[in-house]
Amino acid sequence: MRMRKKKWVRPFLDNEKEYLTENIDLDNISNDIYLEIGMGMGDFIVESSKNNPDIFYIGLEKDETCVARAIIKAQDYHLDNLRIILDNADNIEELFKENTLSGIYLFFSDPWPKTRNHKRRLTYPTFLKKYYKILKKDGFLIFKTDNDSFFLDTLEYIKESEFKLIESTRDYHSINRNDILTGYERKFKDEGKNINYLKLIK
Repeated sequence: MRMRKKKWVRPFLDNEKEYLTENIDLDNISNDIYLEIGMGMGDFIVESSKNNPDIFYIGLEKDETCVARAIIKAQDYHLDNLRIILDNADNIEELFKENTLSGIYLFFSDPWPKTRNHKRRLTYPTFLKKYYKILKKDGFLIFKTDNDSFFLDTLEYIKESEFKLIESTRDYHSINRNDILTGYERKFKDEGKNINYLKLIK
């Protein structure tokens, strides 16, 4: 999600001490740790943190305005189990040690439709290798997209990975209607657009 920069965002982030972090000492966290990559404005991760206090959530997002909006939402709830990192997914191996995370969410990331840009997709084999490395044994990766071509290509990428595909559907909301939804997902659901979904296990 790319948003127009607002003048208030940078000063707000510079003074934010509760949620925004560069380094998290995950060794001292005994709970399961779930990471959302490309959290947008935080609809999913804030609501998930509020509803599941026994799970530690981390949001990774490269857009400053999205990060600021997500923090504002989180401030209403004073969540002890949520932290947010302003960074790019390319750096994920520097941010997280091997065998650290119990789950990763990839929701409605940029499909990069032009062939020359496919390597930038967050499900491309090079990224899947990174996720596999930082997930614990039996850790999961859940991917959703409204882009059908992106989804079909991702199924091919998975064949090159060590992940096990355990769930896959082209119309997720026909089988599950009780999830916490991202802003994009609510929009697509209201429009009747099919949501592609898959779940991988390490």
